Amino acid sequence: MLEQFLTLDYLIAFLISVIRMSTPLIFCALGALIASHAGTINMALEGIMLMASLIAVVFSALTQSVIGGIAGALLGGLIISLLFVYLHLYKQSDLIITGLALNTFASGGTVYLLFLLTGDKGTSRLLQSLSVPNWHIPIIKDIPILGKILSGHNALTYIAFIAVFLTYILVFRSRLGLRIRAVGFNPNAAASVGISVKKIKLQAFLLSGLFASLGGAFMSMGYLSYFARDMMAGRGYIGIAATTLANGQSFGTLLASLGFGAANAASITLATLNLKADLVAMIPYLATVIGLVIVSARKLAKARKKGQVTD
Repeated sequence: MLEQFLTLDYLIAFLISVIRMSTPLIFCALGALIASHAGTINMALEGIMLMASLIAVVFSALTQSVIGGIAGALLGGLIISLLFVYLHLYKQSDLIITGLALNTFASGGTVYLLFLLTGDKGTSRLLQSLSVPNWHIPIIKDIPILGKILSGHNALTYIAFIAVFLTYILVFRSRLGLRIRAVGFNPNAAASVGISVKKIKLQAFLLSGLFASLGGAFMSMGYLSYFARDMMAGRGYIGIAATTLANGQSFGTLLASLGFGAANAASITLATLNLKADLVAMIPYLATVIGLVIVSARKLAKARKKGQVTD
């Protein structure tokens, strides 16, 4: 049975699957990256993506437009983002508890909205929504092997890779990025030179939500062609882990997201080997835990070298 996994055709199919499954993780991880440089964690990313994925389908069906669906996704993500900002920044609620509460709210709220709109609590198949088209890249599509791997993906997949470069420019080469990093590094020093810490954090949270919203749009208009209950399946938390693993670096975040995407693709492959379903399903999350353990061990080793930690 293993022979079928040792062929060129399978390797090509596996790499295509890795890129596809990494797309929502890249968007989410970039959102987490922006928030992390502002000195905070956007714990509501799971809920942002979930709400965005449902509203994307609804707007797509209402407008019969892919652009309308993307706009709906951004709107849905911004709603959760603004709730998070209001509760955490302006009402001083706990960051972690607020994020988890909004994730739970999105989980139940999307099911309720879905039932009101379609009478179904599972999927949005009754809505005549559209899907984001696939793009075939000229010249590259004609290259043997490489063309099959890199061309023909969903348009949002290519936007995700472009977003990595845009995020790098935003965070490390723009005035706003400088202010975001200043607030994250030392908010008191930033405030002393006239930077509004609360305003910068608000902007960081909203940008973080916009990136995550595109990941939600991909899930219901690219990965699938409909919304499904709790379809994020922890991708918001994995995105945060990818940013942590990459230590806040844009291109490192891309590599970490691809690594977690590979774990997802591997879990699907192993499911064909008649292994226990529960064991296979835990692979992406086990990879996340292992990655975070490695990061913690690395930080602890550095701290010991500096004499900041003693046995």
